[in-house]
Amino acid sequence: MRTSTVRRVGLAVAVAAALTSVGACGGADNGSTGKAERKDSGSGVVKTDAIAALLDVQKKTGAASSAKIEGTMVVGSAMSAKQSGALDWSDGVSGTMEITYTGGAMADTMKQAGGNGSMQARYFKDGYAADMGEALARQTGGKRWISYSYDDLAELGGASGAAMKDQMQNTTPDQGVKALLASGDVKEVGKEQVRGVATTHYSGTVDVAELTARTSNLDADQLAALKKQLNDSGITTETVDVWVDGNDLLVKKSERGQMKTGELNTTMFYSDYGTEVSVQRPPAGETIGFKELFQQQGATSGAS
Repeated sequence: MRTSTVRRVGLAVAVAAALTSVGACGGADNGSTGKAERKDSGSGVVKTDAIAALLDVQKKTGAASSAKIEGTMVVGSAMSAKQSGALDWSDGVSGTMEITYTGGAMADTMKQAGGNGSMQARYFKDGYAADMGEALARQTGGKRWISYSYDDLAELGGASGAAMKDQMQNTTPDQGVKALLASGDVKEVGKEQVRGVATTHYSGTVDVAELTARTSNLDADQLAALKKQLNDSGITTETVDVWVDGNDLLVKKSERGQMKTGELNTTMFYSDYGTEVSVQRPPAGETIGFKELFQQQGATSGAS
């Protein structure tokens, strides 16, 4: 197989996995996890525990529909990155994120392919697209964008592809809140300032495999395969922290865990809830589908 083909297809697969990292840890949608005890102090309803407070945060943040997002992530030796943009989740997930890979195998792969470590990602209800710049365009006849259909990823990736589809189609800022509610292990840490905003800090430990079983739309075989992947990676639990403002909106979320290849550490900041989000499909003439690129790999390999 030609080296350039290996690089561009390997990059496409790596990007597919990396782009799903904007997604948060999933959580239960039933809104009935834990005991939401409240009492009336005479001046109105007062929340008396962390579960009750987070149920309100889940509801308010989920209903806000859109926000600006900024953050950093470290995923073992695979990558470290920073990102910023805006997402809308009123009807599926859509929006635009600017992502810069600052270290790890992903940054090395992009450099080997001739990129500068940065790209733009556009998210749509049925998939997403990544602008890989001139490095890819030189190898694909001017096509600088890779387009990923969630259905194609699920078909080609087995359990991991189905998990990507499930994760991305259910990615909203309140997922971290749902994770805490589903864990049954959540406490209020205290009052803190986050970028000048007065917030309440909550923390808990999430069993990743148990949470996956509760919330995934995968079938039994896919779920078993995904659990094996999680076990092989070394991820068993994550510490999830959220900071919420006086309007019951998520301001900051962090997830921390340990993998066999190193730490898992993501920190995201949310602001400007309700912001208008506009996203356009990249030009068709500048776009190549992930599945087409994957098939080209097979054709080139057969001709080698």
